[in-house]
Amino acid sequence: MLRLFHSLGWFWLWVLHLPGQLAPVTGKGVDVAHYRERVKSMFYHAYNNYLENAFPYDELRPLTCDGQDTWGSFSLTLIDALDTLLILGNVSEFQRVVSVLQESVNFDIDVNASVFETNIRVVGGLLSAHLLSKKAGIEVEAGWPCSGPLLRMAEDAARKLLPAFQTPTGMPYGTVNLLHGVNPGETPVTCTAGIGTFIVEFATLSHLTGDPVFEDVARKALKTLWKNRSEIGLVGNHIDVITAKWVAQDAGIGAGVDSYFEYLVKGAILLQDKELMSMFHDYNKAIKNYTKFDDWYLWVQMYKGTVSMPVFQSLEAYWPGLQSLIGDIDNAMRTFLNYYTVWKQFGGLPEFYNIPQGYTVEKREGYPLRPELIESAMYLYRATQDPTLLELGRDVVESIEKISKVDCGFATIKDLRDHRLDNRMESFFLAETVKYLYLLFDLDNFIHNSGSSFDVVLTPYGECVLGAGGYIFNTEAHPIDPAALHCCKKQKEEQWEVEDLMREFYSLQRNKKFTLTRTSNKKGDEGQKDSADSPSGCCKEKINSKQKERQIPLLSCPSQPFNSKLAVLGQVFLDNT
Repeated sequence: MLRLFHSLGWFWLWVLHLPGQLAPVTGKGVDVAHYRERVKSMFYHAYNNYLENAFPYDELRPLTCDGQDTWGSFSLTLIDALDTLLILGNVSEFQRVVSVLQESVNFDIDVNASVFETNIRVVGGLLSAHLLSKKAGIEVEAGWPCSGPLLRMAEDAARKLLPAFQTPTGMPYGTVNLLHGVNPGETPVTCTAGIGTFIVEFATLSHLTGDPVFEDVARKALKTLWKNRSEIGLVGNHIDVITAKWVAQDAGIGAGVDSYFEYLVKGAILLQDKELMSMFHDYNKAIKNYTKFDDWYLWVQMYKGTVSMPVFQSLEAYWPGLQSLIGDIDNAMRTFLNYYTVWKQFGGLPEFYNIPQGYTVEKREGYPLRPELIESAMYLYRATQDPTLLELGRDVVESIEKISKVDCGFATIKDLRDHRLDNRMESFFLAETVKYLYLLFDLDNFIHNSGSSFDVVLTPYGECVLGAGGYIFNTEAHPIDPAALHCCKKQKEEQWEVEDLMREFYSLQRNKKFTLTRTSNKKGDEGQKDSADSPSGCCKEKINSKQKERQIPLLSCPSQPFNSKLAVLGQVFLDNT
Protein backbone atom coordinates (compact mmCIF):
# COMPACT_ATOMS: atom_id res chain seq x y z
CA MET A 1 0.00 0.00 0.00
CA LEU A 2 2.82 2.39 0.82
CA ARG A 3 4.28 1.94 -2.66
CA LEU A 4 0.94 2.71 -4.30
CA PHE A 5 0.33 5.78 -2.14
CA HIS A 6 3.78 7.14 -2.96
CA SER A 7 3.11 6.65 -6.64
CA LEU A 8 0.41 9.33 -6.60
CA GLY A 9 3.12 11.89 -7.27
CA TRP A 10 3.24 14.83 -4.90
CA PHE A 11 4.10 17.11 -7.80
CA TRP A 12 0.58 16.83 -9.12
CA LEU A 13 -0.95 17.31 -5.71
CA TRP A 14 0.93 20.58 -5.31
CA VAL A 15 -0.17 21.77 -8.72
CA LEU A 16 -3.89 21.21 -8.38
CA HIS A 17 -4.39 21.90 -4.72
CA LEU A 18 -2.78 23.91 -2.00
CA PRO A 19 -3.36 21.86 1.16
CA GLY A 20 -4.57 23.86 4.10
CA GLN A 21 -4.28 27.14 2.21
CA LEU A 22 -7.75 27.63 0.76
CA ALA A 23 -10.16 29.71 2.80
CA PRO A 24 -13.56 31.01 1.68
CA VAL A 25 -12.95 33.76 -0.84
CA THR A 26 -15.08 36.44 -2.46
CA GLY A 27 -12.29 38.16 -4.45
CA LYS A 28 -13.21 41.75 -5.32
CA GLY A 29 -16.91 41.17 -4.96
CA VAL A 30 -17.11 37.72 -6.58
CA ASP A 31 -19.46 35.64 -4.45
CA VAL A 32 -18.06 32.15 -4.92
CA ALA A 33 -21.05 30.29 -3.46
CA HIS A 34 -23.50 32.29 -5.58
CA TYR A 35 -21.68 31.60 -8.83
CA ARG A 36 -21.17 27.96 -7.96
CA GLU A 37 -24.97 27.59 -7.77
CA ARG A 38 -25.40 29.59 -10.97
CA VAL A 39 -23.06 27.17 -12.77
CA LYS A 40 -24.97 24.19 -11.40
CA SER A 41 -28.20 25.69 -12.74
CA MET A 42 -26.53 26.19 -16.13
CA PHE A 43 -25.59 22.54 -16.19
CA TYR A 44 -29.07 21.26 -15.45
CA HIS A 45 -30.72 23.63 -17.91
CA ALA A 46 -28.51 22.20 -20.65
CA TYR A 47 -28.50 18.59 -19.41
CA ASN A 48 -32.25 18.26 -18.84
CA ASN A 49 -32.99 19.74 -22.24
CA TYR A 50 -30.61 17.25 -23.85
CA LEU A 51 -32.43 14.37 -22.13
CA GLU A 52 -35.89 15.68 -23.00
CA ASN A 53 -35.24 16.80 -26.56
CA ALA A 54 -32.13 15.12 -27.99
CA PHE A 55 -31.29 11.77 -26.32
CA PRO A 56 -30.25 9.29 -27.74
CA TYR A 57 -28.66 11.52 -30.38
CA ASP A 58 -25.11 12.78 -29.84
CA GLU A 59 -25.96 16.45 -29.37
CA LEU A 60 -28.76 18.87 -28.59
CA ARG A 61 -29.89 21.40 -31.19
CA PRO A 62 -31.08 24.11 -28.79
CA LEU A 63 -32.81 26.43 -31.26
CA THR A 64 -35.09 23.73 -32.69
CA CYS A 65 -35.29 21.64 -29.50
CA ASP A 66 -34.21 18.38 -31.14
CA GLY A 67 -31.08 16.29 -31.55
CA GLN A 68 -28.48 15.25 -34.10
CA ASP A 69 -25.66 12.74 -34.42
CA THR A 70 -22.29 14.37 -34.98
CA TRP A 71 -19.35 12.20 -33.95
CA GLY A 72 -20.62 8.65 -34.31
CA SER A 73 -24.08 8.04 -32.79
CA PHE A 74 -22.86 7.24 -29.26
CA SER A 75 -25.29 9.39 -27.22
CA LEU A 76 -22.14 11.44 -26.89
CA THR A 77 -23.42 14.23 -24.65
CA LEU A 78 -24.53 11.65 -22.08
CA ILE A 79 -21.08 10.03 -21.99
CA ASP A 80 -19.35 13.40 -21.86
CA ALA A 81 -21.57 14.69 -19.05
CA LEU A 82 -21.33 11.60 -16.85
CA ASP A 83 -18.37 12.50 -14.64
CA THR A 84 -19.61 16.11 -14.43
CA LEU A 85 -22.72 14.75 -12.71
CA LEU A 86 -20.59 13.27 -9.95
CA ILE A 87 -18.46 16.41 -9.62
CA LEU A 88 -21.71 18.32 -9.08
CA GLY A 89 -22.67 15.75 -6.44
CA ASN A 90 -25.51 14.01 -8.29
CA VAL A 91 -24.84 10.40 -7.34
CA SER A 92 -28.27 9.03 -8.23
CA GLU A 93 -28.23 10.40 -11.78
CA PHE A 94 -24.67 9.13 -12.28
CA GLN A 95 -25.87 5.64 -11.31
CA ARG A 96 -28.89 5.87 -13.62
CA VAL A 97 -26.82 7.01 -16.60
CA VAL A 98 -24.30 4.20 -16.11
CA SER A 99 -27.15 1.71 -16.45
CA VAL A 100 -28.54 3.51 -19.49
CA LEU A 101 -25.18 3.52 -21.27
CA GLN A 102 -24.62 -0.18 -20.64
CA GLU A 103 -27.98 -0.97 -22.19
CA SER A 104 -28.00 1.45 -25.11
CA VAL A 105 -24.49 2.14 -26.42
CA ASN A 106 -23.07 -0.20 -29.05
CA PHE A 107 -19.82 0.28 -30.97
CA ASP A 108 -20.49 -2.46 -33.56
CA ILE A 109 -21.97 0.03 -35.99
CA ASP A 110 -21.24 0.96 -39.58
CA VAL A 111 -20.16 4.53 -38.81
CA ASN A 112 -17.13 6.54 -39.89
CA ALA A 113 -15.84 8.07 -36.66
CA SER A 114 -13.10 10.54 -35.80
CA VAL A 115 -10.29 8.61 -34.13
CA PHE A 116 -9.30 11.66 -32.08
CA GLU A 117 -12.79 12.66 -30.95
CA THR A 118 -13.87 9.11 -30.16
CA ASN A 119 -10.80 8.68 -28.00
CA ILE A 120 -11.00 11.87 -25.96
CA ARG A 121 -14.78 11.91 -25.55
CA VAL A 122 -15.89 8.27 -25.54
CA VAL A 123 -12.86 6.30 -24.33
CA GLY A 124 -11.84 9.07 -21.94
CA GLY A 125 -15.37 9.56 -20.62
CA LEU A 126 -15.93 5.85 -20.01
CA LEU A 127 -12.56 5.37 -18.32
CA SER A 128 -13.15 8.29 -16.00
CA ALA A 129 -16.66 7.12 -15.11
CA HIS A 130 -15.31 3.61 -14.51
CA LEU A 131 -12.71 4.88 -12.06
CA LEU A 132 -15.28 7.08 -10.28
CA SER A 133 -17.93 4.35 -10.01
CA LYS A 134 -17.11 3.32 -6.46
CA LYS A 135 -17.14 6.94 -5.25
CA ALA A 136 -20.57 7.24 -6.88
CA GLY A 137 -21.89 4.40 -4.74
CA ILE A 138 -22.10 1.82 -7.50
CA GLU A 139 -21.60 -1.74 -6.33
CA VAL A 140 -18.51 -2.61 -8.35
CA GLU A 141 -17.69 -6.12 -9.43
CA ALA A 142 -14.92 -8.22 -7.94
CA GLY A 143 -11.57 -7.19 -9.34
CA TRP A 144 -12.48 -3.51 -9.82
CA PRO A 145 -10.80 -1.24 -10.92
CA CYS A 146 -9.10 -3.88 -13.07
CA SER A 147 -12.48 -4.96 -14.44
CA GLY A 148 -15.96 -3.57 -14.82
CA PRO A 149 -18.63 -2.92 -17.46
CA LEU A 150 -17.53 0.65 -18.23
CA LEU A 151 -13.92 -0.46 -18.58
CA ARG A 152 -15.01 -3.16 -21.02
CA MET A 153 -16.95 -0.56 -23.00
CA ALA A 154 -13.91 1.73 -23.10
CA GLU A 155 -11.72 -1.15 -24.26
CA ASP A 156 -14.26 -2.09 -26.93
CA ALA A 157 -14.34 1.48 -28.25
CA ALA A 158 -10.55 1.75 -28.23
CA ARG A 159 -10.13 -1.53 -30.13
CA LYS A 160 -12.33 -0.11 -32.87
CA LEU A 161 -9.72 2.64 -33.25
CA LEU A 162 -6.64 0.40 -33.45
CA PRO A 163 -6.88 -0.26 -37.23
CA ALA A 164 -6.21 3.44 -37.78
CA PHE A 165 -2.70 3.00 -36.34
CA GLN A 166 -1.73 0.33 -38.88
CA THR A 167 0.37 2.64 -41.05
CA PRO A 168 4.06 2.50 -42.05
CA THR A 169 4.82 5.31 -39.61
CA GLY A 170 2.57 4.24 -36.73
CA MET A 171 0.74 7.56 -36.98
CA PRO A 172 -3.03 7.00 -37.19
CA TYR A 173 -5.49 7.93 -39.89
CA GLY A 174 -7.94 10.61 -38.80
CA THR A 175 -11.08 8.55 -39.45
CA VAL A 176 -11.96 4.88 -39.06
CA ASN A 177 -15.10 2.88 -39.73
CA LEU A 178 -16.09 1.22 -36.46
CA LEU A 179 -17.26 -1.92 -38.23
CA HIS A 180 -14.90 -2.26 -41.20
CA GLY A 181 -11.70 -0.43 -40.20
CA VAL A 182 -10.04 2.23 -42.33
CA ASN A 183 -11.97 2.87 -45.53
CA PRO A 184 -10.13 2.39 -48.85
CA GLY A 185 -9.25 5.81 -50.15
CA GLU A 186 -9.20 7.40 -46.70
CA THR A 187 -7.01 10.51 -46.72
CA PRO A 188 -3.63 9.94 -45.07
CA VAL A 189 -3.42 13.59 -43.97
CA THR A 190 -4.00 14.01 -40.24
CA CYS A 191 -3.50 16.93 -37.89
CA THR A 192 -0.72 16.77 -35.32
CA ALA A 193 -3.12 16.74 -32.38
CA GLY A 194 -4.99 13.86 -34.02
CA ILE A 195 -1.77 11.84 -33.84
CA GLY A 196 -0.36 12.88 -30.47
CA THR A 197 -3.44 12.81 -28.23
CA PHE A 198 -3.77 9.20 -27.11
CA ILE A 199 -1.20 8.47 -24.39
CA VAL A 200 -3.40 9.48 -21.42
CA GLU A 201 -6.38 7.30 -22.36
CA PHE A 202 -4.47 4.47 -24.04
CA ALA A 203 -1.85 4.12 -21.30
CA THR A 204 -4.61 4.09 -18.67
CA LEU A 205 -6.40 1.39 -20.63
CA SER A 206 -3.25 -0.70 -20.97
CA HIS A 207 -2.49 -0.48 -17.25
CA LEU A 208 -6.03 -1.39 -16.23
CA THR A 209 -6.51 -4.25 -18.71
CA GLY A 210 -2.96 -5.57 -18.86
CA ASP A 211 -2.92 -5.33 -22.67
CA PRO A 212 0.10 -3.23 -23.74
CA VAL A 213 -1.10 -2.69 -27.31
CA PHE A 214 -2.88 0.60 -26.54
CA GLU A 215 0.04 2.29 -24.83
CA ASP A 216 2.43 0.90 -27.44
CA VAL A 217 0.61 2.44 -30.41
CA ALA A 218 0.18 5.77 -28.58
CA ARG A 219 3.89 5.95 -27.79
CA LYS A 220 4.92 5.05 -31.33
CA ALA A 221 2.76 7.84 -32.73
CA LEU A 222 4.26 10.35 -30.26
CA LYS A 223 7.79 9.34 -31.10
CA THR A 224 7.18 9.54 -34.85
CA LEU A 225 6.02 13.14 -34.51
CA TRP A 226 9.10 13.87 -32.42
CA LYS A 227 11.43 12.36 -35.01
CA ASN A 228 9.86 14.46 -37.75
CA ARG A 229 10.10 17.86 -36.07
CA SER A 230 12.00 20.53 -38.00
CA GLU A 231 15.65 21.41 -37.44
CA ILE A 232 14.57 24.40 -35.35
CA GLY A 233 12.45 22.13 -33.14
CA LEU A 234 8.91 22.82 -34.38
CA VAL A 235 6.11 20.65 -35.72
CA GLY A 236 3.61 21.62 -38.38
CA ASN A 237 -0.16 21.42 -38.43
CA HIS A 238 -0.93 18.45 -40.71
CA ILE A 239 1.19 15.49 -41.78
CA ASP A 240 0.85 12.54 -44.16
CA VAL A 241 0.74 9.43 -41.95
CA ILE A 242 2.04 7.22 -44.76
CA THR A 243 5.06 9.25 -45.90
CA ALA A 244 5.62 11.42 -42.79
CA LYS A 245 5.74 14.50 -45.04
CA TRP A 246 4.39 17.72 -43.59
CA VAL A 247 1.38 18.95 -45.58
CA ALA A 248 0.58 22.06 -43.54
CA GLN A 249 3.76 23.66 -42.21
CA ASP A 250 2.30 26.29 -39.86
CA ALA A 251 3.70 25.84 -36.35
CA GLY A 252 1.94 27.12 -33.25
CA ILE A 253 0.22 26.05 -30.06
CA GLY A 254 -3.40 26.16 -31.27
CA ALA A 255 -5.83 24.26 -33.45
CA GLY A 256 -4.44 21.10 -34.99
CA VAL A 257 -1.46 20.97 -32.61
CA ASP A 258 -2.69 21.94 -29.13
CA SER A 259 -3.38 18.68 -27.29
CA TYR A 260 -0.16 17.09 -28.58
CA PHE A 261 1.80 19.40 -26.29
CA GLU A 262 -0.78 18.97 -23.54
CA TYR A 263 -0.41 15.18 -23.60
CA LEU A 264 3.37 15.27 -23.44
CA VAL A 265 3.09 17.03 -20.08
CA LYS A 266 0.11 15.09 -18.76
CA GLY A 267 1.49 11.81 -20.04
CA ALA A 268 4.78 12.53 -18.29
CA ILE A 269 2.97 13.18 -14.99
CA LEU A 270 0.61 10.23 -15.32
CA LEU A 271 3.34 7.75 -16.22
CA GLN A 272 6.29 9.39 -14.41
CA ASP A 273 7.97 9.45 -17.81
CA LYS A 274 11.21 11.39 -18.23
CA GLU A 275 11.28 11.11 -22.01
CA LEU A 276 7.88 12.72 -22.52
CA MET A 277 8.70 15.64 -20.25
CA SER A 278 12.04 16.14 -21.97
CA MET A 279 10.26 16.29 -25.34
CA PHE A 280 7.93 18.98 -24.08
CA HIS A 281 10.73 21.09 -22.61
CA ASP A 282 12.56 21.01 -25.93
CA TYR A 283 9.40 22.03 -27.76
CA ASN A 284 8.76 24.75 -25.21
CA LYS A 285 12.16 26.28 -25.88
CA ALA A 286 11.49 26.37 -29.62
CA ILE A 287 8.00 27.80 -29.05
CA LYS A 288 9.43 30.61 -26.93
CA ASN A 289 12.22 31.29 -29.41
CA TYR A 290 10.11 31.44 -32.56
CA THR A 291 6.41 31.97 -31.79
CA LYS A 292 6.24 34.12 -28.65
CA PHE A 293 5.85 37.89 -29.06
CA ASP A 294 4.94 40.09 -26.09
CA ASP A 295 3.19 37.23 -24.27
CA TRP A 296 1.20 36.29 -27.38
CA TYR A 297 1.91 33.16 -29.40
CA LEU A 298 1.77 33.53 -33.19
CA TRP A 299 1.92 31.00 -36.01
CA VAL A 300 5.21 30.60 -37.85
CA GLN A 301 6.66 28.56 -40.71
CA MET A 302 7.98 25.40 -39.07
CA TYR A 303 11.31 25.31 -40.94
CA LYS A 304 12.14 29.02 -41.03
CA GLY A 305 10.44 30.44 -37.95
CA THR A 306 8.98 33.35 -39.93
CA VAL A 307 5.51 34.59 -38.94
CA SER A 308 2.75 33.11 -41.13
CA MET A 309 -0.37 34.07 -39.14
CA PRO A 310 -0.36 36.84 -36.49
CA VAL A 311 -3.51 35.47 -34.88
CA PHE A 312 -4.69 34.17 -31.53
CA GLN A 313 -7.03 31.18 -31.68
CA SER A 314 -9.49 30.45 -28.90
CA LEU A 315 -8.14 26.89 -28.67
CA GLU A 316 -4.76 28.33 -27.61
CA ALA A 317 -6.25 29.48 -24.30
CA TYR A 318 -5.33 26.13 -22.72
CA TRP A 319 -1.66 27.18 -22.80
CA PRO A 320 -1.55 29.20 -19.53
CA GLY A 321 -3.03 26.21 -17.71
CA LEU A 322 -0.37 23.96 -19.22
CA GLN A 323 2.33 26.44 -18.23
CA SER A 324 1.06 26.30 -14.66
CA LEU A 325 1.60 22.53 -14.61
CA ILE A 326 5.31 23.01 -15.24
CA GLY A 327 5.58 25.85 -12.72
CA ASP A 328 5.85 28.75 -15.18
CA ILE A 329 3.26 30.82 -13.32
CA ASP A 330 4.45 34.34 -14.18
CA ASN A 331 4.44 33.73 -17.93
CA ALA A 332 1.14 31.88 -17.63
CA MET A 333 -0.56 34.81 -15.91
CA ARG A 334 0.72 37.36 -18.41
CA THR A 335 -0.52 35.33 -21.36
CA PHE A 336 -3.81 34.59 -19.59
CA LEU A 337 -4.44 38.31 -19.05
CA ASN A 338 -3.90 38.94 -22.78
CA TYR A 339 -6.54 36.35 -23.58
CA TYR A 340 -8.86 37.74 -20.90
CA THR A 341 -8.80 41.18 -22.62
CA VAL A 342 -10.15 39.50 -25.76
CA TRP A 343 -12.96 37.92 -23.74
CA LYS A 344 -13.86 41.32 -22.27
CA GLN A 345 -13.90 42.86 -25.74
CA PHE A 346 -16.45 40.39 -27.15
CA GLY A 347 -18.06 38.51 -24.24
CA GLY A 348 -16.38 35.35 -25.51
CA LEU A 349 -13.32 34.21 -27.44
CA PRO A 350 -13.63 34.35 -31.24
CA GLU A 351 -12.16 31.34 -32.99
CA PHE A 352 -9.52 33.60 -34.58
CA TYR A 353 -8.41 37.03 -33.34
CA ASN A 354 -6.06 39.21 -35.39
CA ILE A 355 -3.55 40.49 -32.82
CA PRO A 356 -2.13 43.51 -34.74
CA GLN A 357 -5.62 44.68 -35.75
CA GLY A 358 -7.23 43.84 -32.41
CA TYR A 359 -10.30 42.31 -34.02
CA THR A 360 -11.88 39.10 -35.26
CA VAL A 361 -10.85 37.31 -38.44
CA GLU A 362 -13.40 36.97 -41.25
CA LYS A 363 -15.40 33.72 -41.08
CA ARG A 364 -13.86 32.95 -37.70
CA GLU A 365 -16.01 35.20 -35.53
CA GLY A 366 -17.88 32.43 -33.71
CA TYR A 367 -17.65 31.14 -30.14
CA PRO A 368 -18.92 27.56 -29.65
CA LEU A 369 -18.79 27.90 -25.83
CA ARG A 370 -15.27 26.54 -25.65
CA PRO A 371 -13.71 25.76 -22.24
CA GLU A 372 -10.00 26.51 -22.70
CA LEU A 373 -9.78 29.94 -21.04
CA ILE A 374 -11.87 28.71 -18.10
CA GLU A 375 -9.64 25.63 -17.86
CA SER A 376 -6.57 27.85 -17.52
CA ALA A 377 -8.35 29.99 -14.93
CA MET A 378 -9.12 26.92 -12.82
CA TYR A 379 -5.52 25.66 -12.90
CA LEU A 380 -4.06 29.09 -12.21
CA TYR A 381 -6.47 29.79 -9.36
CA ARG A 382 -5.46 26.55 -7.66
CA ALA A 383 -1.84 27.70 -7.92
CA THR A 384 -2.16 31.41 -7.09
CA GLN A 385 -5.59 32.24 -5.60
CA ASP A 386 -5.46 35.42 -7.65
CA PRO A 387 -9.00 36.94 -7.48
CA THR A 388 -8.71 38.08 -11.10
CA LEU A 389 -9.29 34.45 -12.06
CA LEU A 390 -12.58 34.38 -10.16
CA GLU A 391 -13.57 37.55 -12.00
CA LEU A 392 -13.06 35.74 -15.29
CA GLY A 393 -15.34 32.97 -14.04
CA ARG A 394 -17.97 35.51 -13.08
CA ASP A 395 -17.74 37.19 -16.49
CA VAL A 396 -18.09 33.84 -18.27
CA VAL A 397 -21.24 32.92 -16.35
CA GLU A 398 -22.84 36.32 -16.95
CA SER A 399 -21.88 36.38 -20.63
CA ILE A 400 -22.99 32.85 -21.51
CA GLU A 401 -26.32 33.25 -19.73
CA LYS A 402 -26.98 36.62 -21.38
CA ILE A 403 -25.88 35.78 -24.91
CA SER A 404 -26.21 32.02 -25.33
CA LYS A 405 -29.07 30.81 -23.12
CA VAL A 406 -32.27 29.81 -24.92
CA ASP A 407 -35.36 27.88 -23.87
CA CYS A 408 -33.89 24.50 -24.82
CA GLY A 409 -30.29 24.89 -23.64
CA PHE A 410 -27.26 26.97 -24.62
CA ALA A 411 -26.53 27.74 -28.25
CA THR A 412 -23.23 28.21 -30.03
CA ILE A 413 -22.56 31.88 -30.76
CA LYS A 414 -22.21 32.13 -34.52
CA ASP A 415 -20.84 35.68 -34.51
CA LEU A 416 -19.53 37.51 -31.46
CA ARG A 417 -19.90 40.87 -33.20
CA ASP A 418 -23.69 40.77 -33.18
CA HIS A 419 -24.30 37.69 -30.95
CA ARG A 420 -26.19 35.72 -33.59
CA LEU A 421 -26.68 32.12 -32.53
CA ASP A 422 -26.14 28.75 -34.21
CA ASN A 423 -28.28 25.66 -33.66
CA ARG A 424 -25.72 23.53 -31.84
CA MET A 425 -24.62 22.72 -28.29
CA GLU A 426 -21.45 20.63 -28.42
CA SER A 427 -20.98 17.90 -25.84
CA PHE A 428 -17.86 19.61 -24.49
CA PHE A 429 -20.08 22.33 -23.01
CA LEU A 430 -21.19 19.87 -20.31
CA ALA A 431 -17.95 17.88 -20.23
CA GLU A 432 -15.56 20.83 -19.96
CA THR A 433 -16.95 24.37 -19.92
CA VAL A 434 -19.42 23.85 -17.08
CA LYS A 435 -17.11 21.46 -15.23
CA TYR A 436 -14.12 23.81 -15.14
CA LEU A 437 -16.40 26.71 -14.15
CA TYR A 438 -17.84 24.68 -11.29
CA LEU A 439 -14.41 23.56 -10.10
CA LEU A 440 -13.20 27.17 -10.18
CA PHE A 441 -15.95 28.12 -7.72
CA ASP A 442 -16.22 24.86 -5.72
CA LEU A 443 -13.13 25.12 -3.55
CA ASP A 444 -13.80 21.92 -1.57
CA ASN A 445 -14.68 19.57 -4.41
CA PHE A 446 -13.30 16.04 -4.13
CA ILE A 447 -11.30 16.69 -7.30
CA HIS A 448 -9.21 19.14 -5.25
CA ASN A 449 -8.42 16.53 -2.59
CA SER A 450 -4.95 17.12 -1.16
CA GLY A 451 -4.39 13.49 -0.21
CA SER A 452 -5.85 13.90 3.27
CA SER A 453 -8.49 11.27 2.50
CA PHE A 454 -8.39 8.19 0.30
CA ASP A 455 -9.80 4.72 -0.19
CA VAL A 456 -7.87 1.48 0.11
CA VAL A 457 -9.17 -1.10 -2.34
CA LEU A 458 -8.23 -4.77 -2.39
CA THR A 459 -7.54 -5.99 -5.91
CA PRO A 460 -6.36 -9.39 -7.19
CA TYR A 461 -2.88 -7.86 -7.26
CA GLY A 462 -2.76 -6.41 -3.74
CA GLU A 463 -3.94 -3.31 -1.93
CA CYS A 464 -4.48 -0.16 -3.93
CA VAL A 465 -4.94 3.46 -2.86
CA LEU A 466 -7.55 5.41 -4.83
CA GLY A 467 -9.33 8.73 -4.57
CA ALA A 468 -6.48 10.61 -2.90
CA GLY A 469 -6.58 13.42 -5.46
CA GLY A 470 -4.08 14.47 -8.08
CA TYR A 471 -6.54 13.77 -10.88
CA ILE A 472 -5.24 14.27 -14.40
CA PHE A 473 -7.78 15.67 -16.83
CA ASN A 474 -7.72 14.41 -20.36
CA THR A 475 -8.22 17.05 -23.04
CA GLU A 476 -12.00 16.59 -22.77
CA ALA A 477 -11.78 17.28 -18.99
CA HIS A 478 -12.38 13.67 -17.98
CA PRO A 479 -10.45 13.11 -14.72
CA ILE A 480 -8.18 10.07 -14.42
CA ASP A 481 -6.93 8.92 -11.02
CA PRO A 482 -3.20 8.27 -11.58
CA ALA A 483 -3.05 5.82 -8.68
CA ALA A 484 -5.37 3.49 -10.59
CA LEU A 485 -2.57 2.75 -13.05
CA HIS A 486 -0.76 0.94 -10.25
CA CYS A 487 -3.71 -1.21 -9.20
CA CYS A 488 -3.69 -3.81 -11.94
CA LYS A 489 -0.05 -4.68 -12.51
CA LYS A 490 -0.05 -8.37 -13.27
CA GLN A 491 2.86 -10.32 -11.79
CA LYS A 492 4.24 -13.47 -13.37
CA GLU A 493 3.40 -16.47 -11.27
CA GLU A 494 7.07 -17.41 -11.01
CA GLN A 495 7.89 -14.00 -9.53
CA TRP A 496 5.27 -14.43 -6.82
CA GLU A 497 6.83 -17.79 -6.00
CA VAL A 498 10.27 -16.21 -5.75
CA GLU A 499 8.96 -13.47 -3.50
CA ASP A 500 7.21 -16.01 -1.25
CA LEU A 501 10.48 -17.92 -0.95
CA MET A 502 12.38 -14.74 -0.18
CA ARG A 503 9.95 -13.73 2.58
CA GLU A 504 10.40 -17.15 4.13
CA PHE A 505 14.15 -16.87 3.73
CA TYR A 506 14.21 -13.41 5.29
CA SER A 507 12.17 -14.56 8.27
CA LEU A 508 15.06 -16.94 9.04
CA GLN A 509 17.64 -14.21 8.59
CA ARG A 510 16.14 -11.40 10.67
CA ASN A 511 19.20 -11.10 12.83
CA LYS A 512 21.53 -10.72 9.89
CA LYS A 513 22.23 -7.55 7.94
CA PHE A 514 20.44 -7.90 4.67
CA THR A 515 19.45 -5.12 2.26
CA LEU A 516 16.07 -5.35 0.62
CA THR A 517 14.80 -3.29 -2.27
CA ARG A 518 11.83 -3.32 -4.58
CA THR A 519 12.62 -4.83 -7.95
CA SER A 520 10.75 -5.55 -11.10
CA ASN A 521 10.86 -7.91 -14.02
CA LYS A 522 8.87 -5.51 -16.14
CA LYS A 523 10.28 -2.46 -17.88
CA GLY A 524 8.91 0.80 -16.53
CA ASP A 525 7.86 -0.51 -13.09
CA GLU A 526 8.16 2.44 -10.76
CA GLY A 527 7.78 0.45 -7.54
CA GLN A 528 9.03 1.94 -4.29
CA LYS A 529 11.12 0.49 -1.48
CA ASP A 530 9.07 -1.73 0.78
CA SER A 531 9.58 -3.41 4.10
CA ALA A 532 10.69 -7.01 4.37
CA ASP A 533 7.17 -8.15 5.10
CA SER A 534 5.68 -6.46 2.04
CA PRO A 535 4.48 -8.74 -0.77
CA SER A 536 6.61 -6.68 -3.10
CA GLY A 537 9.78 -6.89 -1.05
CA CYS A 538 12.55 -8.79 -2.82
CA CYS A 539 16.18 -9.51 -2.16
CA LYS A 540 18.66 -7.19 -3.82
CA GLU A 541 20.83 -10.20 -4.53
CA LYS A 542 20.78 -11.52 -8.09
CA ILE A 543 17.75 -13.79 -8.04
CA ASN A 544 16.36 -13.37 -11.49
CA SER A 545 18.49 -12.11 -14.36
CA LYS A 546 15.47 -10.36 -15.88
CA GLN A 547 14.78 -8.31 -12.77
CA LYS A 548 16.00 -4.74 -12.68
CA GLU A 549 16.32 -2.45 -9.69
CA ARG A 550 13.77 0.28 -9.80
CA GLN A 551 14.77 3.86 -10.50
CA ILE A 552 13.57 6.78 -8.44
CA PRO A 553 10.32 8.00 -10.01
CA LEU A 554 11.06 10.96 -12.19
CA LEU A 555 8.46 13.41 -10.96
CA SER A 556 8.36 12.43 -7.31
CA CYS A 557 9.37 15.25 -5.01
CA PRO A 558 10.80 15.29 -1.49
CA SER A 559 8.46 16.40 1.25
CA GLN A 560 8.09 20.17 1.17
CA PRO A 561 6.15 22.74 3.19
CA PHE A 562 2.70 23.49 1.85
CA ASN A 563 3.87 26.84 0.49
CA SER A 564 6.15 24.93 -1.90
CA LYS A 565 3.42 24.63 -4.47
CA LEU A 566 5.04 23.38 -7.61
CA ALA A 567 7.92 21.14 -8.54
CA VAL A 568 9.25 19.57 -11.71
CA LEU A 569 12.34 17.38 -12.02
CA GLY A 570 13.37 18.26 -8.49
CA GLN A 571 13.04 22.03 -8.89
CA VAL A 572 10.61 23.49 -6.37
CA PHE A 573 8.73 26.69 -7.13
CA LEU A 574 8.07 28.57 -3.90
CA ASP A 575 5.15 30.80 -3.06
CA ASN A 576 6.71 34.22 -2.55
CA THR A 577 3.50 35.95 -1.63
